[in-house]
Amino acid sequence: MGSAISLRTDFDGARLRLLARQAKDANQARRLLALASIYDGGSRSDAARLGSVTLQIVRDWVVRFNARGPDGLINGKAPGKSSLLNDTQRAALAQAIERGPTPYLDGVVRWRLCDLGQWLWEEFRVSVSEQTLGRELRSMGYRKLSARPRHHAQEADAAETFKKNFPAAVAEIAEGPARGRVIEIWFQDEARIGQKNKITRRWARRGTRPSAPHDQRTRSAYIFGAICPKQGKAAALVMPWCDTHAMNQHLIEISRNVADEAHAILIMDQAGWHMSNNLLVPENITILPLPPKSPELNPVENIWQFMRDNWLSNRVFKSYEDIVDHCCHAWRTLLDQPWKIMPIGRRKWAYGF
Repeated sequence: MGSAISLRTDFDGARLRLLARQAKDANQARRLLALASIYDGGSRSDAARLGSVTLQIVRDWVVRFNARGPDGLINGKAPGKSSLLNDTQRAALAQAIERGPTPYLDGVVRWRLCDLGQWLWEEFRVSVSEQTLGRELRSMGYRKLSARPRHHAQEADAAETFKKNFPAAVAEIAEGPARGRVIEIWFQDEARIGQKNKITRRWARRGTRPSAPHDQRTRSAYIFGAICPKQGKAAALVMPWCDTHAMNQHLIEISRNVADEAHAILIMDQAGWHMSNNLLVPENITILPLPPKSPELNPVENIWQFMRDNWLSNRVFKSYEDIVDHCCHAWRTLLDQPWKIMPIGRRKWAYGF
């Protein structure tokens, strides 16, 4: 029969009892008291009876205590089953996700877990359930996120060129019409809100198919909206039409919200009513047009998505006046939440130089 393993000499019974009183883990406290009895001259059998375990388990406690001290007596998390994917397969999976599916080959325009599971089987002959694959993707840092809009006919380098040249454009305006003034960067866009409304996702029990009201009438209004993400400011008008006259009224509203000592750089797309020769631009605003077909550069697009998801979708509007009332209420609610405007609207390329 093997001899008993000696306990480490940098502890004693009194110290272990003190640690047991301070311990927040009941199992750790019980094990500390059992080992304290050994330090005080008790037998291993006495320690086993005190801990309500066998002699072999007491031996295991001694080994863990000698190796790691009191922390070694805390139960660790079980390692669980090893991953079905190795590093090479994870790297290939990450590349497939970043690349996206090829519709004519993969049959889908966005990856679902079932599609990725099929891809893994075809590439590596590895069978992974959707639940396991979902956990694997989350551990790799992937989440299902809303995609920003991108025009199908956009020039390949137009957006990157605009971002690269943006600091120089701001500097030119600062030396010209904005000389001696603080620069405020604003973004502007319009959104059509009508009776033929959108339906958004909603919470429901698994296995059910939730429903939402969907109107087929065609009355609508337009929100002319602009935000200054750095300041958390916004300015908007709700108009019955979308033309140069409406845009002129919106420019007046934006101008009123620019600080007295500031000059606004207003970034917006190249819609006809934005570039019209009949546009009356206030003295404290300089318009900086976005490159064609580049909606992803305009964070107001994300403001519209946020407003629709929270206040304007899944509704039936009774009349044009009802549409206007809901649009005004939604915008005023947004104004009361500048902490929402800031993270939704901030872009590193616009403020990171």
